[in-house]
Amino acid sequence: MIPVSTVAVGVQDGSFEPFQRGISRHIQRTSLCCTCLQGPELLDLRVVPITVDGLDAGVNIVNILMDWEIDVIVLGGATFAGFNVVDVEYVYREIEKPIIVYMSKYPDMDATLNALRKHFSDWRERWRRYKALGRIHELKIGEHPSIYFEVVGGSVGFAENVLREQAIHGRMPEALRIAGLIAKGTSSVFQDLVDTGHVS
Repeated sequence: MIPVSTVAVGVQDGSFEPFQRGISRHIQRTSLCCTCLQGPELLDLRVVPITVDGLDAGVNIVNILMDWEIDVIVLGGATFAGFNVVDVEYVYREIEKPIIVYMSKYPDMDATLNALRKHFSDWRERWRRYKALGRIHELKIGEHPSIYFEVVGGSVGFAENVLREQAIHGRMPEALRIAGLIAKGTSSVFQDLVDTGHVS
Protein backbone atom coordinates (compact mmCIF):
# COMPACT_ATOMS: atom_id res chain seq x y z
CA MET A 1 0.00 0.00 0.00
CA ILE A 2 1.36 3.41 -0.95
CA PRO A 3 1.55 6.00 1.84
CA VAL A 4 -1.35 8.38 2.50
CA SER A 5 0.91 11.23 1.44
CA THR A 6 0.04 10.47 -2.21
CA VAL A 7 -1.44 13.59 -3.78
CA ALA A 8 -4.16 12.56 -6.23
CA VAL A 9 -6.13 14.74 -8.61
CA GLY A 10 -9.66 13.73 -9.58
CA VAL A 11 -11.19 15.05 -12.81
CA GLN A 12 -14.94 14.97 -13.47
CA ASP A 13 -17.44 16.86 -15.60
CA GLY A 14 -20.84 18.37 -14.97
CA SER A 15 -24.19 17.81 -16.65
CA PHE A 16 -25.67 19.35 -19.79
CA GLU A 17 -28.95 19.45 -21.67
CA PRO A 18 -29.42 16.70 -24.28
CA PHE A 19 -29.29 17.85 -27.89
CA GLN A 20 -29.12 16.40 -31.38
CA ARG A 21 -25.53 16.02 -32.53
CA GLY A 22 -24.79 17.22 -36.02
CA ILE A 23 -27.96 19.33 -36.23
CA SER A 24 -27.64 22.24 -33.82
CA ARG A 25 -24.78 24.68 -34.36
CA HIS A 26 -24.98 25.95 -30.81
CA ILE A 27 -21.87 25.46 -28.73
CA GLN A 28 -22.82 24.08 -25.35
CA ARG A 29 -20.64 24.11 -22.27
CA THR A 30 -20.60 22.54 -18.84
CA SER A 31 -18.20 22.41 -15.90
CA LEU A 32 -14.94 20.51 -15.52
CA CYS A 33 -13.70 20.12 -11.95
CA CYS A 34 -10.25 19.08 -10.74
CA THR A 35 -9.88 18.25 -7.04
CA CYS A 36 -6.52 17.76 -5.34
CA LEU A 37 -6.54 15.35 -2.38
CA GLN A 38 -3.83 14.08 -0.07
CA GLY A 39 -5.41 10.94 1.32
CA PRO A 40 -8.93 12.10 2.32
CA GLU A 41 -7.91 15.75 2.76
CA LEU A 42 -8.99 18.22 0.10
CA LEU A 43 -6.04 20.51 -0.68
CA ASP A 44 -7.32 22.47 -3.65
CA LEU A 45 -9.93 22.51 -6.39
CA ARG A 46 -10.61 24.36 -9.58
CA VAL A 47 -13.62 24.53 -11.91
CA VAL A 48 -13.54 25.70 -15.53
CA PRO A 49 -15.92 25.58 -18.51
CA ILE A 50 -15.55 22.79 -21.04
CA THR A 51 -17.12 22.42 -24.49
CA VAL A 52 -19.72 19.68 -24.95
CA ASP A 53 -18.45 17.34 -27.71
CA GLY A 54 -15.40 19.57 -28.13
CA LEU A 55 -11.73 18.63 -28.01
CA ASP A 56 -10.57 20.93 -25.22
CA ALA A 57 -10.61 18.53 -22.26
CA GLY A 58 -6.87 17.86 -22.27
CA VAL A 59 -5.91 21.52 -22.62
CA ASN A 60 -8.20 22.50 -19.74
CA ILE A 61 -6.76 19.79 -17.50
CA VAL A 62 -3.18 20.83 -18.28
CA ASN A 63 -3.95 24.51 -17.65
CA ILE A 64 -5.33 23.68 -14.22
CA LEU A 65 -2.62 21.26 -13.14
CA MET A 66 0.43 23.08 -14.49
CA ASP A 67 1.16 24.77 -11.15
CA TRP A 68 -0.01 21.97 -8.82
CA GLU A 69 2.35 19.63 -6.96
CA ILE A 70 0.75 16.22 -7.51
CA ASP A 71 1.60 12.53 -7.76
CA VAL A 72 -1.14 11.10 -9.97
CA ILE A 73 -4.15 12.12 -12.07
CA VAL A 74 -7.37 10.08 -11.93
CA LEU A 75 -9.80 10.74 -14.77
CA GLY A 76 -13.46 9.84 -14.42
CA GLY A 77 -13.43 8.18 -17.83
CA ALA A 78 -11.75 8.80 -21.17
CA THR A 79 -14.30 11.43 -22.21
CA PHE A 80 -15.98 14.41 -20.62
CA ALA A 81 -18.93 16.54 -21.69
CA GLY A 82 -20.27 14.02 -24.18
CA PHE A 83 -17.50 12.93 -26.55
CA ASN A 84 -14.81 15.41 -25.50
CA VAL A 85 -12.08 12.76 -25.54
CA VAL A 86 -9.01 13.48 -23.42
CA ASP A 87 -5.69 13.40 -25.25
CA VAL A 88 -3.89 11.50 -22.49
CA GLU A 89 -0.59 11.48 -24.35
CA TYR A 90 -0.62 15.28 -24.42
CA VAL A 91 -1.59 15.57 -20.74
CA TYR A 92 1.12 13.11 -19.70
CA ARG A 93 3.72 14.87 -21.83
CA GLU A 94 2.89 18.24 -20.26
CA ILE A 95 2.35 17.22 -16.62
CA GLU A 96 4.70 14.19 -16.49
CA LYS A 97 2.63 12.37 -13.87
CA PRO A 98 0.87 8.98 -14.16
CA ILE A 99 -2.71 9.08 -15.43
CA ILE A 100 -5.36 6.56 -14.38
CA VAL A 101 -8.63 6.34 -16.30
CA TYR A 102 -11.32 5.00 -13.95
CA MET A 103 -14.43 3.18 -15.19
CA SER A 104 -17.25 1.72 -13.10
CA LYS A 105 -18.13 -0.79 -15.83
CA TYR A 106 -16.38 -2.37 -18.80
CA PRO A 107 -16.72 -0.04 -21.79
CA ASP A 108 -18.37 -1.06 -25.07
CA MET A 109 -15.68 0.07 -27.49
CA ASP A 110 -17.58 -1.08 -30.59
CA ALA A 111 -20.55 1.10 -29.65
CA THR A 112 -18.19 4.00 -28.96
CA LEU A 113 -16.52 3.69 -32.35
CA ASN A 114 -19.88 3.48 -34.12
CA ALA A 115 -21.11 6.62 -32.33
CA LEU A 116 -17.95 8.53 -33.24
CA ARG A 117 -18.23 7.52 -36.89
CA LYS A 118 -21.89 8.52 -36.98
CA HIS A 119 -21.65 11.94 -35.34
CA PHE A 120 -18.16 13.36 -35.92
CA SER A 121 -16.24 14.19 -39.08
CA ASP A 122 -13.05 14.08 -36.99
CA TRP A 123 -13.86 10.66 -35.54
CA ARG A 124 -10.41 9.31 -36.43
CA GLU A 125 -8.67 11.77 -34.08
CA ARG A 126 -11.13 11.05 -31.30
CA TRP A 127 -10.70 7.30 -31.79
CA ARG A 128 -6.91 7.69 -31.79
CA ARG A 129 -7.17 9.21 -28.33
CA TYR A 130 -9.20 6.23 -27.12
CA LYS A 131 -6.69 3.75 -28.52
CA ALA A 132 -3.77 5.54 -26.88
CA LEU A 133 -5.08 4.43 -23.48
CA GLY A 134 -4.08 0.83 -24.05
CA ARG A 135 -5.20 -2.24 -22.12
CA ILE A 136 -8.19 -2.21 -19.77
CA HIS A 137 -7.53 -3.75 -16.34
CA GLU A 138 -10.01 -5.08 -13.76
CA LEU A 139 -9.73 -4.51 -10.02
CA LYS A 140 -11.81 -5.87 -7.15
CA ILE A 141 -11.85 -3.78 -3.96
CA GLY A 142 -13.44 -5.44 -0.93
CA GLU A 143 -17.02 -6.57 -1.45
CA HIS A 144 -17.74 -3.93 -4.10
CA PRO A 145 -18.33 -4.84 -7.76
CA SER A 146 -15.21 -4.77 -9.91
CA ILE A 147 -13.93 -1.52 -11.36
CA TYR A 148 -11.90 -1.09 -14.53
CA PHE A 149 -9.02 1.17 -15.37
CA GLU A 150 -6.35 2.11 -17.85
CA VAL A 151 -3.01 3.63 -16.87
CA VAL A 152 -0.55 5.82 -18.76
CA GLY A 153 2.91 6.62 -17.40
CA GLY A 154 2.73 4.25 -14.44
CA SER A 155 2.61 0.56 -13.60
CA VAL A 156 -0.56 -1.47 -13.12
CA GLY A 157 0.48 -2.11 -9.51
CA PHE A 158 0.87 1.59 -8.82
CA ALA A 159 -2.57 2.30 -10.27
CA GLU A 160 -4.15 -0.47 -8.18
CA ASN A 161 -2.61 0.96 -5.02
CA VAL A 162 -3.87 4.45 -5.81
CA LEU A 163 -7.39 3.18 -6.50
CA ARG A 164 -7.41 1.16 -3.26
CA GLU A 165 -6.16 4.11 -1.23
CA GLN A 166 -8.78 6.38 -2.78
CA ALA A 167 -11.65 3.94 -2.14
CA ILE A 168 -12.65 5.74 1.07
CA HIS A 169 -16.45 5.84 0.73
CA GLY A 170 -16.95 3.03 -1.77
CA ARG A 171 -15.26 1.84 -4.92
CA MET A 172 -15.18 5.26 -6.61
CA PRO A 173 -11.94 7.16 -5.93
CA GLU A 174 -12.60 9.90 -3.37
CA ALA A 175 -11.01 12.57 -5.57
CA LEU A 176 -13.47 11.67 -8.34
CA ARG A 177 -16.45 11.53 -6.00
CA ILE A 178 -15.82 15.05 -4.73
CA ALA A 179 -15.00 16.40 -8.20
CA GLY A 180 -18.24 14.95 -9.54
CA LEU A 181 -20.35 16.56 -6.83
CA ILE A 182 -18.77 19.95 -7.42
CA ALA A 183 -18.92 19.70 -11.21
CA LYS A 184 -22.60 18.81 -11.25
CA GLY A 185 -23.37 21.49 -8.69
CA THR A 186 -21.73 24.18 -10.82
CA SER A 187 -22.92 23.01 -14.26
CA SER A 188 -25.59 25.70 -14.58
CA VAL A 189 -22.96 28.44 -14.18
CA PHE A 190 -21.40 27.46 -17.50
CA GLN A 191 -24.46 26.24 -19.40
CA ASP A 192 -25.41 29.87 -20.08
CA LEU A 193 -22.12 30.39 -21.96
CA VAL A 194 -23.76 29.48 -25.26
CA ASP A 195 -22.30 30.49 -28.60
CA THR A 196 -22.66 29.54 -32.25
CA GLY A 197 -20.08 28.44 -34.73
CA HIS A 198 -17.26 25.93 -34.69
CA VAL A 199 -16.83 23.69 -31.65
CA SER A 200 -13.31 24.15 -30.33
